[in-house]
Amino acid sequence: IDDFEWLMGVNFWGVVYGCKFFLPALLAADEAHIVNLSSVFGILGVPMQTAYCASKFAVRGFSESLRAELLDSAVGVTSVHPAGVATNIVRDARYSAPAEGNMKRGLVDRFARQMQPPELIADRIVQAIENNEPRVLVARGARAIDTVQRLSPTLGPRIAATVWKRLQR
Repeated sequence: IDDFEWLMGVNFWGVVYGCKFFLPALLAADEAHIVNLSSVFGILGVPMQTAYCASKFAVRGFSESLRAELLDSAVGVTSVHPAGVATNIVRDARYSAPAEGNMKRGLVDRFARQMQPPELIADRIVQAIENNEPRVLVARGARAIDTVQRLSPTLGPRIAATVWKRLQR
């Protein structure tokens, strides 16, 4: 529960408080944009990432609602759903017991091979702002994950569970 509350505090409440703090100034501007970072784990729930997924689903819902509320204003809102960015998030993440030790090292190695540079992701986010896109899927695999989840909401979690089991070996 402590880890869950910590993660919600960072990933969800950080977004909410950031929007609350900056929104008055953004509303006073001739043109402004809010970019909230969710994740593909805000589209698809995966094993052993319940708190992270819950926080990213919350960011997605918050962003969609905020965009609707601000529709008649000069403030745009974009929710970003990266699949893998070359940061230390996987290495530094808090894991539950099954993901400790060799399992964690395996995850870090696997994800490191699939990550994309932050600069590439940043360019795509700037493009989304310029086009006032409500949602942007970035990095390898993001569109595939979104498509599978939309076409078959039961298949996505099954695939995620199967991949997780293979990673544990």
